[in-house]
Amino acid sequence: MSEKWKQKILLFFPFAILMASMILTSAFFLHTYRQIAFEHTSALCETILANSPEAEPQLLAALKDYHSLAEQEIRENDYLEKYGYRLDDFCNGFPPDTVLFPILFFLATACSFAAGIFLPRRKNRKRIDDLTEYLERVNIGAGGTLIQMKEDEYSHLQDEIYKTVTMLYQTREAAVAARKNYAENLANIAHQLKTPITAAFLSLQLMEKEIPGTYAEQVKQQLKRLNSLEESLLMLSKIDAGTLPLKREKVDLYTALNLAADNLNDLLRKNCITIDIPENGCIEFLGDLEWTMEALINLIKNCMEHSKPGGVVHCDYSENPLYVEIRVWDDGDGFDTEDLPYLFDRFYRGQRAVGDGIGIGLALARSIFELQNGTITACNLQSGGARFEIRIYSH
Repeated sequence: MSEKWKQKILLFFPFAILMASMILTSAFFLHTYRQIAFEHTSALCETILANSPEAEPQLLAALKDYHSLAEQEIRENDYLEKYGYRLDDFCNGFPPDTVLFPILFFLATACSFAAGIFLPRRKNRKRIDDLTEYLERVNIGAGGTLIQMKEDEYSHLQDEIYKTVTMLYQTREAAVAARKNYAENLANIAHQLKTPITAAFLSLQLMEKEIPGTYAEQVKQQLKRLNSLEESLLMLSKIDAGTLPLKREKVDLYTALNLAADNLNDLLRKNCITIDIPENGCIEFLGDLEWTMEALINLIKNCMEHSKPGGVVHCDYSENPLYVEIRVWDDGDGFDTEDLPYLFDRFYRGQRAVGDGIGIGLALARSIFELQNGTITACNLQSGGARFEIRIYSH
């Protein structure tokens, strides 16, 4: 017989015992009730005949008529009440010796039923709690094993959990190794780029002294772009390797937003864009001011690039018991709907991208906020324009 059928039988057995007990107890009480009713009726008839022996024919006729009465007529009969008799004057209860045994039998059966239902559940609850505790230890990195004394219905589940956990450990180790290797390769590429870029800058400076012209300026702009790429790659490698130095001190949001805007003053003035930063009081979080400012510069710059001439880049911030929130938005055309899922991917440039960026700014901003226990999302406003929302959680 399979384990599944055994479980079904064990579950059905207490119900069957309880039902049988209820049926037997009901039958016993019905039999006792009929016996007592018969004895009382016999005693009544004997008393009548002892006082009036000549009334025996009438008594037998009355008993015959009584026997033929319908059950409903007997139940509704209250004839004796007019002589002052009440229900308590007759059949003063079951004899103790006939009542005690069925009551004890029923109670014992009920206890057996409760034990049959709740003891397996308690055992199952213990097994589930053990497996849950094991998974919680795995989740926090404590690991360990769960010792099983004997086979039960959860044995297969436990084996599958062990297999899954082992596979996840192996997958995680492989992913960590691959990420570390990727970060090292990225850092090597960045360092390798730095030397030829520096040499090219020096050569360009000599060329500008000897042969100034527009071509030298074009080369200079491209070298600046390569230098920016090299710095971004080096920063990405530090983030991936977990070596980006982040402080953990109080950061005032109003200060961080104003410092970011100050770094973009020339570009804002050049593009005729103004920036609006309201003062909402002292709202702080634990993080790194310099890197937070770097991330905000990327967001404000993105909004500035997509604003119309004479437009405004808006900034706002607030807090609640769970997190502080920063909002940065513009009054431009907003994001293309197809770009929204990929805006924070590295090297992704949207369909409405402007300038000669390489698609790293938003990815860097997301990484910086995530390292500070934060999240960042982007959306389009109903009134037009694009908005970034950053939430930095306190725990």
